Amino acid sequence: MSLDEFNQADRETAIASLRPCVDISRWCEELADGRPYDSVDDLVARAEIAAAPFTADEVEAALAHHPRIGERASGEHAEAAMSRAEQAGVVPNDAAIADALAAGNRAYEEKFGRVFLIRAAGRSAQEILDALTERLDHSQAEEEPVVAEQLREIAVLRVKGRFAT
Repeated sequence: MSLDEFNQADRETAIASLRPCVDISRWCEELADGRPYDSVDDLVARAEIAAAPFTADEVEAALAHHPRIGERASGEHAEAAMSRAEQAGVVPNDAAIADALAAGNRAYEEKFGRVFLIRAAGRSAQEILDALTERLDHSQAEEEPVVAEQLREIAVLRVKGRFAT
């Protein structure tokens, strides 16, 4: 969908076009209700503001169907395709890194009760493993704002990619 199509779409269609970026109703509604946008940069700026910060409940809802780092998202829907593209650099060639990511994912899920979330786009498997290892030392209170920030970064990147001309 182009920015012009987004600006001219009815509210429900506009909201639906944002859900693959991050399926958080409040955020999608704020962006749709802010139309029209003069440029993708204006839409991205609004996306950043609306996502700062996501609440703990919004983060948990968004993570409910998020794939593990290092695992390919299944399905043909737009969100799965975005996730696969973002994690393209995460597939490690080194079996030791792959094993460490899998073990780290399990440890993170046991400690925090949710999948590990990080903006994977532009990061290598080693960089993600390093971040995962570091974040395993966080307390729940320390990790909450980190996860919300990572989700914000993902949402903003996805909006930029979805509407870039």
